[in-house]
Amino acid sequence: MHYSDDLIRLLMGAHALTRIASLETRSEAPSAQWRTLALLRDHGPQRLGDLATLSRVTQPGMTRLTAQMVDAGLISRSADPTDSRASILSLTAAGAVALEEWLTLLADTLAPRFAHLDDDDLAALRRAADILAAVAAPVEPAR
Repeated sequence: MHYSDDLIRLLMGAHALTRIASLETRSEAPSAQWRTLALLRDHGPQRLGDLATLSRVTQPGMTRLTAQMVDAGLISRSADPTDSRASILSLTAAGAVALEEWLTLLADTLAPRFAHLDDDDLAALRRAADILAAVAAPVEPAR
């Protein structure tokens, strides 16, 4: 088996876990919402285009998503002090709380599927998670 086969298996497993988590948590919020909140938490306030680049989605798609999130009070929009035509999107306190609650629910929902693993398997998962996070880390937009 070539390592590319393992990469495909990892990707398919991650997709399956995402579907399982969505079904078992009964979440109606799109995964893009949680990803956007996490990006704003981790990278700070962003211009819409930069946030779309970080999230690897189109600018029109990010525009629709963030409009819904502003309406829900999860993020705020303010004027960009360096460009009056642009705005800056920021995580609100309510958005930070919603994200933490979602992450806790997600962890609690998926944890039983991994409860049977021994310390070596858990260490292997931790290492794989570290590697995947490093490989998939978004590139910061140039300013």
